[in-house]
Amino acid sequence: MGYKVVVAGATGNVGREMLNILAERQFPVDEITALASRKSLGTEVSFGDKTLTTKDLDTFDFTGWDIALFAVGSEATKKYAPKAAAAGCVVIDNSSLYRYDPEIPLIVPECNPQAIHDYKNKNIIANPNCSTAQMVVALKPLHDRAKVKRVVVSTYQSVSGAGKDGMDELWEQTKAVYNPTADVPAKKFQKEIAFNVIPQIDVFMEDGSTKEEWKMVVETKKIVDPAIKVTATCVRVPVFVGHSEAINIEFEEFLDEDEARDILRESPGIMVIDKREPGGYVTPKECVGDYATFISRIRQDSTIENGLNLWCVSDNLRKGAALNAVQIAELLGREVLKKG
Repeated sequence: MGYKVVVAGATGNVGREMLNILAERQFPVDEITALASRKSLGTEVSFGDKTLTTKDLDTFDFTGWDIALFAVGSEATKKYAPKAAAAGCVVIDNSSLYRYDPEIPLIVPECNPQAIHDYKNKNIIANPNCSTAQMVVALKPLHDRAKVKRVVVSTYQSVSGAGKDGMDELWEQTKAVYNPTADVPAKKFQKEIAFNVIPQIDVFMEDGSTKEEWKMVVETKKIVDPAIKVTATCVRVPVFVGHSEAINIEFEEFLDEDEARDILRESPGIMVIDKREPGGYVTPKECVGDYATFISRIRQDSTIENGLNLWCVSDNLRKGAALNAVQIAELLGREVLKKG
């Protein structure tokens, strides 16, 4: 006996990835349905070798369904997630709406699987921000060994983090660079993204940080340890898929780079590719379509006591969103619902 699963927002980048990953990982599905807004109603999406026709999220009855994966943005989630939860369907939400609610667990299964039992507070589980998800997968096993004191992270985030519109804007602007008669002004991003980098993701806050940077701070504290200090600079780069991060870590005690490398090699969800030669590291283009978070450039930081540097790359549509949501569903099934 398997699960009755709903994917809300099934026509978007993340929703389609959720369906792909559910099929790839052979999640025990008895019945599955794809939901979309009225404007996308009737659109066909793939689930393995099956084709699903989207149904109307607005009128859908969640009664009798086990798990709903939400990829619809905060406004729609605010309206529909409580309805699903009240009907007895456990919501796994990819938006930022519930991440900072103390009663709702924010889960990366490799880091804090024990938090799954807190789902019963509101029948809702939050999926973290894409940039946070890959970083904490790398931090947690190192934290368990030497206790992370402070993290300084600079991100290089792909345009797919801004959805299909962001990918389209990069594509159209790139073509326009080679066409002197074309002009594609910035709409999705604050400035032209083609052949450029933009040091702003989300809105500015009072202290000069952007909301994306703030998210990385609070989410790392909630998932790994509230005592960790985090400072982030988040940058949008002209890459279609795959987020990269340069992470500087200060520990409470000394951790040798070779031991760190060994710890990461043995840790779930991580692939270490770290050769000190030209090309002996992973770039975002190479991680697309993969489940792993890739770690490279592991090295001691001699400018601080107990410091390490590393390079972290992951497919943001997978580990940063859809894969993590499916892993939460798998964890929920194993630990709580126990079907399939």
